[in-house]
Amino acid sequence: MIIGLPKEIKDKESRVGLTPAGVKTLHDAGHTILVEKDAGEGSGIPDAQYQGAMGEIVASAAEIWERADMIVKVKEPVGPEYQRMREGQLLFTYLHLAPDPHLTQVMLERKVIGVAYETITNDEGHLPLLGPMSEVAGRMSVQIGAHYLQKSEGGRGVLMGGVPGVLPAKTVVIGGGVVGVNALKMAVGLGANVHVLDRNLDRLRYLDDIFGAKIRTLASNPYTVQEAIANADLVIGGVLIPGASAPKLVTRDMLKTMHKGAVIVDVAVDQGGCIETTRPTTHSEPTYYVDDVLHYCVTNMPGAVPRTSTFALTNATLPYALKLANKGFKDAIAKDTNLQNGVNTYQGKITYAAVAESQGLEHTPITELI
Repeated sequence: MIIGLPKEIKDKESRVGLTPAGVKTLHDAGHTILVEKDAGEGSGIPDAQYQGAMGEIVASAAEIWERADMIVKVKEPVGPEYQRMREGQLLFTYLHLAPDPHLTQVMLERKVIGVAYETITNDEGHLPLLGPMSEVAGRMSVQIGAHYLQKSEGGRGVLMGGVPGVLPAKTVVIGGGVVGVNALKMAVGLGANVHVLDRNLDRLRYLDDIFGAKIRTLASNPYTVQEAIANADLVIGGVLIPGASAPKLVTRDMLKTMHKGAVIVDVAVDQGGCIETTRPTTHSEPTYYVDDVLHYCVTNMPGAVPRTSTFALTNATLPYALKLANKGFKDAIAKDTNLQNGVNTYQGKITYAAVAESQGLEHTPITELI
Protein backbone atom coordinates (compact mmCIF):
# COMPACT_ATOMS: atom_id res chain seq x y z
CA MET A 1 0.00 0.00 0.00
CA ILE A 2 1.12 3.58 -0.64
CA ILE A 3 0.73 5.61 2.55
CA GLY A 4 0.83 9.41 2.55
CA LEU A 5 2.03 11.58 5.41
CA PRO A 6 1.11 15.21 4.61
CA LYS A 7 2.14 18.26 6.60
CA GLU A 8 -0.67 19.56 8.81
CA ILE A 9 -2.06 22.93 7.73
CA LYS A 10 -4.49 23.74 10.54
CA ASP A 11 -3.57 26.92 12.42
CA LYS A 12 -0.36 26.41 14.44
CA GLU A 13 -0.68 22.63 14.11
CA SER A 14 2.85 21.24 14.27
CA ARG A 15 2.14 17.59 15.00
CA VAL A 16 2.66 14.95 12.33
CA GLY A 17 0.87 11.65 11.79
CA LEU A 18 3.86 9.30 12.09
CA THR A 19 7.30 9.33 13.67
CA PRO A 20 10.31 7.90 11.78
CA ALA A 21 9.89 4.71 13.83
CA GLY A 22 6.34 4.40 12.49
CA VAL A 23 7.53 4.98 8.93
CA LYS A 24 10.24 2.33 9.30
CA THR A 25 7.76 -0.19 10.72
CA LEU A 26 5.39 0.30 7.80
CA HIS A 27 8.25 0.17 5.29
CA ASP A 28 9.54 -3.07 6.78
CA ALA A 29 6.06 -4.52 6.31
CA GLY A 30 6.36 -3.87 2.57
CA HIS A 31 4.63 -0.51 2.19
CA THR A 32 5.70 2.73 0.51
CA ILE A 33 5.51 5.83 2.70
CA LEU A 34 5.40 9.27 1.11
CA VAL A 35 6.37 12.08 3.48
CA GLU A 36 5.70 15.69 2.56
CA LYS A 37 8.79 17.89 2.80
CA ASP A 38 9.16 19.40 6.30
CA ALA A 39 6.09 17.52 7.58
CA GLY A 40 7.86 16.72 10.85
CA GLU A 41 9.78 19.95 11.26
CA GLY A 42 7.35 21.36 13.84
CA SER A 43 7.79 18.25 15.98
CA GLY A 44 11.57 18.44 15.77
CA ILE A 45 11.81 15.65 13.18
CA PRO A 46 13.90 16.64 10.12
CA ASP A 47 13.40 15.09 6.69
CA ALA A 48 16.71 13.25 7.04
CA GLN A 49 15.27 11.11 9.84
CA TYR A 50 12.34 10.08 7.66
CA GLN A 51 14.72 9.30 4.80
CA GLY A 52 16.80 7.20 7.18
CA ALA A 53 13.60 5.31 8.03
CA MET A 54 13.09 4.65 4.28
CA GLY A 55 10.40 7.29 3.78
CA GLU A 56 10.22 9.01 0.37
CA ILE A 57 10.30 12.81 0.71
CA VAL A 58 7.74 14.44 -1.61
CA ALA A 59 7.76 18.14 -2.45
CA SER A 60 4.03 18.91 -2.36
CA ALA A 61 0.88 18.00 -0.49
CA ALA A 62 -0.96 17.66 -3.79
CA GLU A 63 1.31 14.81 -4.85
CA ILE A 64 0.90 13.07 -1.48
CA TRP A 65 -2.90 13.11 -1.76
CA GLU A 66 -2.82 12.13 -5.44
CA ARG A 67 -0.57 9.08 -5.01
CA ALA A 68 -1.50 7.68 -1.61
CA ASP A 69 -4.02 4.90 -0.99
CA MET A 70 -4.15 5.80 2.70
CA ILE A 71 -3.55 9.21 4.25
CA VAL A 72 -2.35 9.27 7.86
CA LYS A 73 -2.91 12.63 9.56
CA VAL A 74 -3.44 14.14 12.98
CA LYS A 75 -6.32 16.57 12.44
CA GLU A 76 -9.37 16.63 10.21
CA PRO A 77 -8.98 17.96 6.64
CA VAL A 78 -9.28 21.73 6.25
CA GLY A 79 -9.31 24.23 3.38
CA PRO A 80 -7.52 22.99 0.26
CA GLU A 81 -7.45 19.43 1.58
CA TYR A 82 -11.19 19.10 0.86
CA GLN A 83 -10.57 19.04 -2.89
CA ARG A 84 -7.61 16.69 -2.60
CA MET A 85 -9.62 13.85 -1.12
CA ARG A 86 -10.80 11.31 -3.67
CA GLU A 87 -13.26 8.45 -3.88
CA GLY A 88 -12.09 5.27 -2.19
CA GLN A 89 -9.14 6.92 -0.47
CA LEU A 90 -8.68 5.86 3.15
CA LEU A 91 -8.31 8.77 5.56
CA PHE A 92 -6.97 7.75 8.99
CA THR A 93 -7.04 10.67 11.42
CA TYR A 94 -9.03 12.50 14.08
CA LEU A 95 -12.25 13.53 12.33
CA HIS A 96 -14.69 14.81 15.02
CA LEU A 97 -17.50 14.88 12.46
CA ALA A 98 -20.50 15.21 14.81
CA PRO A 99 -20.26 19.02 15.25
CA ASP A 100 -18.99 19.62 11.70
CA PRO A 101 -21.76 19.13 9.09
CA HIS A 102 -19.72 20.79 6.33
CA LEU A 103 -16.78 18.39 6.58
CA THR A 104 -19.21 15.50 6.86
CA GLN A 105 -20.91 16.50 3.61
CA VAL A 106 -17.58 16.91 1.81
CA MET A 107 -16.49 13.44 2.85
CA LEU A 108 -19.82 11.95 1.78
CA GLU A 109 -19.76 13.72 -1.57
CA ARG A 110 -16.20 12.64 -2.29
CA LYS A 111 -16.91 9.11 -1.00
CA VAL A 112 -13.87 9.04 1.27
CA ILE A 113 -13.32 6.13 3.66
CA GLY A 114 -13.12 7.98 6.96
CA VAL A 115 -11.60 6.01 9.85
CA ALA A 116 -11.61 8.21 12.94
CA TYR A 117 -9.09 7.80 15.74
CA GLU A 118 -11.62 9.00 18.29
CA THR A 119 -14.18 6.21 17.77
CA ILE A 120 -11.89 3.15 17.59
CA THR A 121 -12.38 1.04 20.71
CA ASN A 122 -10.53 -1.73 22.53
CA ASP A 123 -11.84 -4.89 24.18
CA GLU A 124 -12.63 -2.97 27.36
CA GLY A 125 -14.71 -0.43 25.46
CA HIS A 126 -12.16 2.34 25.94
CA LEU A 127 -10.89 4.71 23.23
CA PRO A 128 -7.18 3.88 22.92
CA LEU A 129 -6.38 6.39 20.17
CA LEU A 130 -8.15 9.28 21.87
CA GLY A 131 -6.48 8.52 25.19
CA PRO A 132 -2.97 9.89 24.53
CA MET A 133 -4.20 13.27 23.29
CA SER A 134 -6.78 13.43 26.07
CA GLU A 135 -3.94 12.91 28.54
CA VAL A 136 -2.01 15.78 26.95
CA ALA A 137 -5.05 18.08 26.75
CA GLY A 138 -6.12 17.30 30.31
CA ARG A 139 -2.71 18.20 31.69
CA MET A 140 -2.48 21.26 29.47
CA SER A 141 -5.92 22.52 30.55
CA VAL A 142 -4.69 23.33 34.05
CA GLN A 143 -1.41 24.74 32.78
CA ILE A 144 -3.34 26.99 30.37
CA GLY A 145 -5.91 27.92 32.98
CA ALA A 146 -3.20 28.94 35.44
CA HIS A 147 -1.58 31.07 32.71
CA TYR A 148 -4.77 32.93 31.80
CA LEU A 149 -5.73 33.50 35.44
CA GLN A 150 -2.81 35.92 35.57
CA LYS A 151 -3.98 39.53 35.44
CA SER A 152 -1.54 40.31 32.64
CA GLU A 153 -3.23 37.62 30.52
CA GLY A 154 -6.76 38.87 31.15
CA GLY A 155 -7.65 36.81 34.23
CA ARG A 156 -8.59 37.83 37.73
CA GLY A 157 -5.06 37.59 39.11
CA VAL A 158 -5.29 34.39 41.14
CA LEU A 159 -2.48 31.94 41.87
CA MET A 160 -3.70 28.34 41.52
CA GLY A 161 -2.24 27.15 44.81
CA GLY A 162 -2.60 30.38 46.77
CA VAL A 163 -0.04 31.02 49.51
CA PRO A 164 -0.22 30.56 53.30
CA GLY A 165 -3.03 32.77 54.54
CA VAL A 166 -4.62 33.17 51.07
CA LEU A 167 -7.12 30.74 49.53
CA PRO A 168 -6.13 28.77 46.40
CA ALA A 169 -8.09 28.96 43.16
CA LYS A 170 -11.42 27.15 43.07
CA THR A 171 -11.08 24.75 40.15
CA VAL A 172 -14.00 22.73 38.77
CA VAL A 173 -13.42 19.77 36.46
CA ILE A 174 -16.51 18.56 34.61
CA GLY A 175 -16.06 14.95 33.57
CA GLY A 176 -13.95 12.31 35.31
CA GLY A 177 -12.61 10.50 32.25
CA VAL A 178 -9.10 10.63 30.80
CA VAL A 179 -9.13 14.42 30.40
CA GLY A 180 -10.58 14.86 33.88
CA VAL A 181 -8.12 12.56 35.63
CA ASN A 182 -5.15 14.28 34.05
CA ALA A 183 -6.55 17.71 34.87
CA LEU A 184 -7.04 16.57 38.46
CA LYS A 185 -3.43 15.41 38.72
CA MET A 186 -2.17 18.82 37.66
CA ALA A 187 -4.66 20.88 39.68
CA VAL A 188 -4.04 18.87 42.84
CA GLY A 189 -0.30 19.10 42.25
CA LEU A 190 -0.56 22.90 42.11
CA GLY A 191 -2.50 22.97 45.38
CA ALA A 192 -5.82 24.19 43.98
CA ASN A 193 -9.21 23.75 45.64
CA VAL A 194 -10.53 21.06 43.29
CA HIS A 195 -14.05 19.83 42.57
CA VAL A 196 -14.90 17.14 40.00
CA LEU A 197 -18.30 16.21 38.60
CA ASP A 198 -19.34 13.05 36.79
CA ARG A 199 -22.65 11.24 36.37
CA ASN A 200 -21.02 7.83 36.91
CA LEU A 201 -20.94 7.14 40.64
CA ASP A 202 -18.49 4.28 40.25
CA ARG A 203 -16.12 6.68 38.53
CA LEU A 204 -16.48 9.14 41.40
CA ARG A 205 -15.73 6.36 43.87
CA TYR A 206 -12.58 5.53 41.92
CA LEU A 207 -11.48 9.18 41.89
CA ASP A 208 -12.19 9.48 45.60
CA ASP A 209 -10.05 6.40 46.28
CA ILE A 210 -7.19 7.80 44.18
CA PHE A 211 -7.18 11.42 45.31
CA GLY A 212 -8.85 11.16 48.71
CA ALA A 213 -9.38 14.40 50.59
CA LYS A 214 -7.45 16.39 47.96
CA ILE A 215 -10.60 16.69 45.81
CA ARG A 216 -14.37 17.03 46.25
CA THR A 217 -16.56 14.73 44.15
CA LEU A 218 -20.09 15.60 43.03
CA ALA A 219 -22.70 13.60 41.11
CA SER A 220 -23.36 15.64 37.99
CA ASN A 221 -26.79 17.14 37.33
CA PRO A 222 -27.90 20.68 36.41
CA TYR A 223 -28.20 21.70 40.06
CA THR A 224 -24.79 20.45 41.18
CA VAL A 225 -23.09 21.88 38.09
CA GLN A 226 -24.54 25.30 38.89
CA GLU A 227 -23.58 25.01 42.55
CA ALA A 228 -20.05 23.85 41.71
CA ILE A 229 -19.13 26.61 39.28
CA ALA A 230 -20.50 29.39 41.51
CA ASN A 231 -17.52 31.55 42.51
CA ALA A 232 -15.19 29.33 40.46
CA ASP A 233 -11.87 30.68 39.23
CA LEU A 234 -11.23 27.94 36.65
CA VAL A 235 -13.69 25.57 34.97
CA ILE A 236 -12.41 22.72 32.78
CA GLY A 237 -14.82 20.95 30.44
CA GLY A 238 -13.81 17.34 29.85
CA VAL A 239 -17.08 15.66 28.87
CA LEU A 240 -17.12 13.02 26.13
CA ILE A 241 -19.82 10.98 24.43
CA PRO A 242 -17.88 8.91 21.86
CA GLY A 243 -18.39 10.25 18.36
CA ALA A 244 -21.35 12.46 19.35
CA SER A 245 -21.73 16.15 20.10
CA ALA A 246 -20.96 17.00 23.71
CA PRO A 247 -23.95 17.95 25.91
CA LYS A 248 -24.13 21.59 27.02
CA LEU A 249 -23.82 21.22 30.78
CA VAL A 250 -22.86 24.79 31.66
CA THR A 251 -25.40 27.36 30.49
CA ARG A 252 -24.75 31.03 29.85
CA ASP A 253 -26.81 31.97 32.90
CA MET A 254 -24.44 29.96 35.07
CA LEU A 255 -21.50 32.13 34.01
CA LYS A 256 -23.00 35.01 35.99
CA THR A 257 -22.18 33.14 39.19
CA MET A 258 -18.47 32.90 38.33
CA HIS A 259 -15.91 35.54 39.25
CA LYS A 260 -15.15 38.33 36.81
CA GLY A 261 -11.91 37.32 35.12
CA ALA A 262 -12.47 33.61 35.77
CA VAL A 263 -11.32 31.19 33.07
CA ILE A 264 -13.04 28.38 31.17
CA VAL A 265 -10.98 25.80 29.27
CA ASP A 266 -13.35 23.63 27.23
CA VAL A 267 -11.37 20.57 26.15
CA ALA A 268 -14.60 19.13 24.70
CA VAL A 269 -14.61 21.79 21.98
CA ASP A 270 -13.60 19.20 19.34
CA GLN A 271 -17.02 17.65 19.84
CA GLY A 272 -18.82 21.00 20.05
CA GLY A 273 -18.01 21.80 23.67
CA CYS A 274 -19.84 21.17 26.95
CA ILE A 275 -20.21 24.89 27.73
CA GLU A 276 -23.10 26.69 26.03
CA THR A 277 -20.91 29.71 25.24
CA THR A 278 -18.10 27.65 23.66
CA ARG A 279 -17.05 28.39 20.09
CA PRO A 280 -13.93 27.02 18.40
CA THR A 281 -10.77 29.12 18.60
CA THR A 282 -7.22 28.76 17.30
CA HIS A 283 -3.72 28.98 18.74
CA SER A 284 -3.37 32.34 16.97
CA GLU A 285 -6.52 33.75 18.60
CA PRO A 286 -7.18 31.39 21.51
CA THR A 287 -9.48 33.36 23.83
CA TYR A 288 -12.58 35.51 24.02
CA TYR A 289 -14.90 36.80 26.78
CA VAL A 290 -18.54 36.12 27.52
CA ASP A 291 -20.00 37.92 30.55
CA ASP A 292 -16.50 38.82 31.75
CA VAL A 293 -15.43 35.15 31.79
CA LEU A 294 -12.38 34.32 29.65
CA HIS A 295 -12.93 31.31 27.35
CA TYR A 296 -10.10 29.21 25.91
CA CYS A 297 -11.55 26.81 23.31
CA VAL A 298 -8.70 25.81 20.97
CA THR A 299 -9.66 22.77 18.92
CA ASN A 300 -6.15 21.34 18.70
CA MET A 301 -4.73 21.99 22.15
CA PRO A 302 -2.05 19.24 22.00
CA GLY A 303 -0.64 20.94 18.90
CA ALA A 304 1.00 23.41 21.28
CA VAL A 305 3.32 20.64 22.50
CA PRO A 306 3.83 18.84 19.18
CA ARG A 307 6.86 16.75 19.97
CA THR A 308 5.34 15.12 23.03
CA SER A 309 2.01 14.74 21.23
CA THR A 310 3.41 13.28 18.01
CA PHE A 311 5.35 10.54 19.74
CA ALA A 312 2.47 9.72 22.11
CA LEU A 313 0.01 9.57 19.21
CA THR A 314 2.13 7.32 16.99
CA ASN A 315 2.59 4.92 19.90
CA ALA A 316 -1.19 4.43 19.88
CA THR A 317 -2.08 4.67 16.17
CA LEU A 318 0.69 2.63 14.56
CA PRO A 319 -0.71 -0.85 15.30
CA TYR A 320 -4.00 0.13 13.64
CA ALA A 321 -2.31 1.79 10.65
CA LEU A 322 -0.25 -1.36 10.21
CA LYS A 323 -3.35 -3.55 10.34
CA LEU A 324 -5.16 -1.41 7.72
CA ALA A 325 -2.09 -1.42 5.46
CA ASN A 326 -1.27 -5.12 5.79
CA LYS A 327 -4.79 -6.51 5.44
CA GLY A 328 -6.48 -3.80 3.39
CA PHE A 329 -9.52 -1.89 4.60
CA LYS A 330 -12.26 -4.47 4.10
CA ASP A 331 -10.38 -7.42 5.55
CA ALA A 332 -9.02 -5.38 8.46
CA ILE A 333 -12.39 -4.15 9.68
CA ALA A 334 -14.15 -7.44 8.97
CA LYS A 335 -11.83 -9.20 11.40
CA ASP A 336 -11.62 -6.48 14.05
CA THR A 337 -14.83 -5.02 15.44
CA ASN A 338 -12.86 -2.47 17.47
CA LEU A 339 -11.30 -1.07 14.29
CA GLN A 340 -14.70 -1.33 12.59
CA ASN A 341 -16.03 1.12 15.19
CA GLY A 342 -13.63 3.70 13.77
CA VAL A 343 -15.33 3.80 10.37
CA ASN A 344 -17.38 7.01 10.18
CA THR A 345 -17.95 7.31 6.41
CA TYR A 346 -17.87 4.78 3.56
CA GLN A 347 -19.20 4.88 -0.01
CA GLY A 348 -20.94 8.18 0.59
CA LYS A 349 -22.78 6.93 3.70
CA ILE A 350 -22.48 7.81 7.39
CA THR A 351 -21.57 4.58 9.13
CA TYR A 352 -21.25 5.84 12.71
CA ALA A 353 -24.62 6.20 14.44
CA ALA A 354 -23.72 9.06 16.80
CA VAL A 355 -22.50 11.24 13.91
CA ALA A 356 -25.70 10.64 11.94
CA GLU A 357 -27.85 11.32 15.00
CA SER A 358 -26.02 14.56 15.81
CA GLN A 359 -26.72 15.90 12.32
CA GLY A 360 -30.18 14.40 11.76
CA LEU A 361 -28.93 12.29 8.86
CA GLU A 362 -29.38 8.66 7.86
CA HIS A 363 -27.14 6.04 9.41
CA THR A 364 -26.03 3.00 7.41
CA PRO A 365 -24.20 0.30 9.41
CA ILE A 366 -20.85 -0.55 7.84
CA THR A 367 -21.82 -4.25 7.96
CA GLU A 368 -24.45 -3.54 5.29
CA LEU A 369 -21.84 -2.09 2.93
CA ILE A 370 -18.97 -4.58 3.05
